[in-house]
Amino acid sequence: MRRLPPRPRAARAKAGLLAIAFAFAIAGCGTESGAPGGLSAPGATATTTGTIRAQKVMQLTRTHEETGMTLLEGPAFHPDGGLFVVDVTAPPGKPKVLRVDVRRKTVRAVHTDGRGAYTSAQFSPYDGRLYLTDYAHGEIVSLAPDGGDPRTFFAGEVDGARMNPDDIAFDEKGHLYVSDSRGLSEGAAHGRVVRIDREGGKVTVLADGLAATNGISFDEAYRGLWISELTENRISYLRLGEGGEAEARHTAIRVDGGIAQTDSIAVDADGNLYQGLHGRPAVVVYDRHGERLATVEVPARAEGLESATNVAITPGGTKAYMTVSGPGGGHLYTFDALGKGTRQSNGG
Repeated sequence: MRRLPPRPRAARAKAGLLAIAFAFAIAGCGTESGAPGGLSAPGATATTTGTIRAQKVMQLTRTHEETGMTLLEGPAFHPDGGLFVVDVTAPPGKPKVLRVDVRRKTVRAVHTDGRGAYTSAQFSPYDGRLYLTDYAHGEIVSLAPDGGDPRTFFAGEVDGARMNPDDIAFDEKGHLYVSDSRGLSEGAAHGRVVRIDREGGKVTVLADGLAATNGISFDEAYRGLWISELTENRISYLRLGEGGEAEARHTAIRVDGGIAQTDSIAVDADGNLYQGLHGRPAVVVYDRHGERLATVEVPARAEGLESATNVAITPGGTKAYMTVSGPGGGHLYTFDALGKGTRQSNGG
């Protein structure tokens, strides 16, 4: 979840959508395998200075007149190769879930509604449906892969407080692990990690007292979760037991972001972390030991881009795609990842 340029509190009344926009304001060419990929332009590669220059694939959205912004999130590959993204601040009636054909460089709308403000998208390994976090309403919604058959998977309070669900990570059995960004508006460390079983019937708080929980992803072995805390610019590691219970937690990486803040996280097959940034159109790459390996940057000539929130890496390949947004619209950029893509390489 990203924070966008500040807007007046009164704007939140518009169709219920700007409540999420205001909350955000407070904060925030590889080897191909399988169907996706095949862009004619070569992917960007790392230089000797540790900088990876990303290349523009295409523009997906423009700033919405109704909300004064656009914010791409989510990127998640469907097994058939389609790349799904969400536009968090799309107004009612405008596309809120988009499907991108990265080979043909085409995009089409697959879902809209009059209510949701969706901050992430993930496909469940259990039922194959697309799960969306509705930050504004504290709900998790699921869709058929074609965007139809919307269902509310979870709604209501968790331990007496409504969630602000941001990102999702699925374990191998299809249970959900959700970053709950409670406390962002107040600047208080009320963030949580919430586990919801795949049927939606059992909900457990695995960690609390977090600073605006944002990105969440399993490590490459499914032994624990990497969690970014936006208002402290740090990445924590939550070790899990065999039943998905929390065993231990510690601060793993402190991100020197300057004016930028930690956003969503993706993890490749080698265990490398791709940490998106809000406030700078860049992604920072770390290994599992916290060593900074590279920074993915958009070209200096790109204007009107302020954040690189999220990353998805082609399953089985190394071509990566990152969502980049700002006053100049919502864009998709590509670069060469340092490891191959897996389920955890869809960032939140």
